Formats: sequence, C-alpha cells, structure tokens
Amino acid sequence: MERAAKLITNNKYARRVVAEEDVIRSLWPVAVGKTIAKHTARVSLVRTNVVVEVEDATWQKQLFALSSQILARIRKLTGSDAVQGIEFRVAIPKRQPQRAESRRPDAPLIPVRPEDEAERIQDPVLKKVYRLSRKRATA
Repeated sequence: MERAAKLITNNKYARRVVAEEDVIRSLWPVAVGKTIAKHTARVSLVRTNVVVEVEDATWQKQLFALSSQILARIRKLTGSDAVQGIEFRVAIPKRQPQRAESRRPDAPLIPVRPEDEAERIQDPVLKKVYRLSRKRATA
C-alpha cells in the first residue's frame, strides 16, 4: 500500500486521476489499524486537514491524543507533507434498522373497534349530550 501511495503521489498523470483525498481515504485503515478504522468513518480532506468522524466523545479524546502519531504515519505512507493536521468529529448516530411489527397468527384481520364509553350511559339524552361534548373537545 505504501508503494502504491508513493507511486500515485509522485506520478503527475496519476495525480490527475486520483485525488489526494482518495489516497488518504484508502490509506486510513493501514495508517491507524483495523480496530480504530472500525470505530471511524468518513475520512475527508479539507484544505490541509484530515477530517475523521468518530463514534463518540471518548473515541474523539483518545484519537486526539494519538493525532501526532497518526499524522506522522499518514505522511510516511503518502510520502508527502500535504496533510498538516487531523480533526476528529463526533458523528451523528445512525439509526439502526427496525423490524416491522409482525401480526400475530391469532390476531383478527379486521381491527376491533374499541368499546364506546358512551354506551354505558343509560339515559338517551345524557348519552347524546356526552357524545356532543366529547366531539367538541376533540375537534
């Protein structure tokens, strides 16, 4: 990987095809290792800084402490001093896939209407007054 990165960075024709950001993104797992690469995402190059998204603030603090070592490793792998710094940002948590609620096999196909509480009122006039007041309150 180191040889490929150096070949791309030294070849002027390859620089037209492959951007510096693409080289750094492909070298990221090699530069930091598999464990750290699993907890980071979206490596991008903004001006001369590498911006990396991390899972949480704990990872951000730990990687910030290692940033000089990671920066030296990236410079060694790319063979250039184009990268001047690394910034670690806490990523927005991704929504986990959710399962649709499955219908129980014994559940009826037709939804059952909930019992109307007005049916318990014996007096027909009071029943009508109750329903009208409930209708006004929910409107």
